[in-house]
Amino acid sequence: QVLLVESGGGLVQAGGSLRLSCAASGRTFSYDAMGWFRQAPGKEREFVAVISSSGRFTDYAGSVKGRFTISRDNAKNTVYLQMNSMKPEDTAVYYCAAAGSSIRLSQQSEGDYWGQGTQVTVSS
Repeated sequence: QVLLVESGGGLVQAGGSLRLSCAASGRTFSYDAMGWFRQAPGKEREFVAVISSSGRFTDYAGSVKGRFTISRDNAKNTVYLQMNSMKPEDTAVYYCAAAGSSIRLSQQSEGDYWGQGTQVTVSS
């Protein structure tokens, strides 16, 4: 069992930055690929970014590529999402997820474990 807890959400103006954190506990964190997803009101949950267990591989949705950066610190059992040049359309609840492979997260949106989400609101 893995418990994921997101933090760092909040209100930011367009063009601003936020950094989300996802702290994992329960078993060895470094075995899992980690991903970030988001869900805006009235929309389906969508993939945002993924990072492999080692941190060497990352992938992003086209809408955030060049603005968002995913990273992880396996010593701290934490994955991060640095969000820069934010836009009102980035407004959503952001979730982190863990899975056995990066492809399951990025291609299939399948996570073995999910956090409870953190609200991000970008004002125009």
